[in-house]
Amino acid sequence: APHSHDSADKVDSALESSREGLRALWLSLGGLGITALLQAVVVVWSGSVALLGDTLHNIADALTALPLALAFIVGRRPANRRYTYGYVRAEDLAGIAIVAVIAISAIVAGYEAVERLIHPHPVSHLGAVAAAAIVGFLGNEAVARLRISVGRRIGSAALVADGLHARTDGFTSLAVLVGAGGVAVGWSWADPAIGL
Repeated sequence: APHSHDSADKVDSALESSREGLRALWLSLGGLGITALLQAVVVVWSGSVALLGDTLHNIADALTALPLALAFIVGRRPANRRYTYGYVRAEDLAGIAIVAVIAISAIVAGYEAVERLIHPHPVSHLGAVAAAAIVGFLGNEAVARLRISVGRRIGSAALVADGLHARTDGFTSLAVLVGAGGVAVGWSWADPAIGL
């Protein structure tokens, strides 16, 4: 490890960047948690399976902050005899956990959408569904911008990738608007199709 007696060099840049990454993750967790909570209320109220899929994705995105936070904490540990390059590869393992969480949420959302296509159920409160879709987009976009900018600043590929995923989910939130519009014009299959 580099050594210096200059007080300006006493703050480890990796530790400082990890703190910034952790702060971004906790803010993301809170932002997506609030977004998912608001959407979940509308899912229960409306019965929209498209919004359910979006809500599950937002919950999954919020939960991905946990393995990334663990990776940032573990990544701070210095190199030792067993791990001579340190623990910075913990982010790679966090990436695997993130993919697993996203895959599980996609499977659940897909199953519910297929069930709804087979056994149709009316969707009510279409205005609330549309508003929840917009909330989903705005929440995801705010989190995406935060994660991408901090990830680029601190050199975290996992944080940037997670931010890009949140941005993609923001656009899928807008697809819920299409489903609500389809139901409004009489296409009852539009909601589960968008959910799928």
